[in-house]
Amino acid sequence: MRVLIAPQEFKGSLTAAEAANAMAAGIRRARPDWTLDLVPMADGGPGFLDAIHGAQGGHLLTAAVHDPIGRPVRARYLLLPGPPRVVVVEAAQANGLLLLAANERDPLRADTYGVGELILAAAEARPARILIGVGGSATTDGGAGMARAFGARFWSMDGRELEPGGAALAGLARLDWRRPPTLDGIEVVVATDVTNPLIGPNGAAAIYGPQKGATPDQVDSLEAALTTFALVVRRALGVEIASLPGAGAAGGLAAGFVAFLGAKIVSGFDVVAEATGLAARVAQADYVVTGEGSFDSQSLQGKTTGRVIGLAQSLGKPTQVFAGRAEPGLACATLTSLEPEPATAMVRAAELLAQLAANWAGARP
Repeated sequence: MRVLIAPQEFKGSLTAAEAANAMAAGIRRARPDWTLDLVPMADGGPGFLDAIHGAQGGHLLTAAVHDPIGRPVRARYLLLPGPPRVVVVEAAQANGLLLLAANERDPLRADTYGVGELILAAAEARPARILIGVGGSATTDGGAGMARAFGARFWSMDGRELEPGGAALAGLARLDWRRPPTLDGIEVVVATDVTNPLIGPNGAAAIYGPQKGATPDQVDSLEAALTTFALVVRRALGVEIASLPGAGAAGGLAAGFVAFLGAKIVSGFDVVAEATGLAARVAQADYVVTGEGSFDSQSLQGKTTGRVIGLAQSLGKPTQVFAGRAEPGLACATLTSLEPEPATAMVRAAELLAQLAANWAGARP
């Protein structure tokens, strides 16, 4: 039996690689004779860099940047073997929610300045392309902090320079921008499987703000701020970002990349699937195992787990999903079936995931 193990991260518990290793450990315990092929997956958020590095190699570099609340932190980026010369960046290395403790989340003032610093560091390699995975962010500033790191300036009606963070953009009246020479000639590509626009009921603030600690009133403040930001960007730069599909990714960071660097938005899953040769590896498998922290109907509608399942089904391969928890009615084995207390299940995620995998493998003919 050849089993392909292709999970994404179990958010808050395990990286995609850790989840794959836990599944593999359990399967080996029950079926040591089976052949396992591990392909940790990502869609642009945490794990994006490691998924591509694991598949394609390259040279990992680090840069000194600032986290979402301004503290120094080291962030990694990847120079792929060329040509062409491509650098891969995972924005969450600088603005990720995982960089903050729960009591440090600051949705109104968290900003993406560190992402800009990371891009400038990556540009020193003089690549033809910078591929940026976005997702898992603590920020909702439309990428304004990122642009500020590049030299952009944001002004209020009375001539004051705005403070960092998304909420301050409510007072934006004009901006100054010139693309820095260090980024000239570099194609910028944003990888995400989020299709949300920047503003509106399905926008960055409304859908993702609460995940970053925003209260309902703060969501309203961020929505108003991003609306003003989109209007000023359209007036100053001639770029429409308010309703652009995918612009709401990472609190609007994708919108900022489009507005200030002319980036194009692509599917993060497709990027990782191509880098890992996923389709060919699924074709070689007898069974496909995947999973994530929270498995629900949205997971089946274009998210990474759903895309893995869809690919497997298109090639006639049976699948098994493991998850931390799952929406009722979905075929899935969950950690909470072994440990009903969710907080405890998260702490014991690797152990429980291995046990689920062992139980599944042991029950196979």
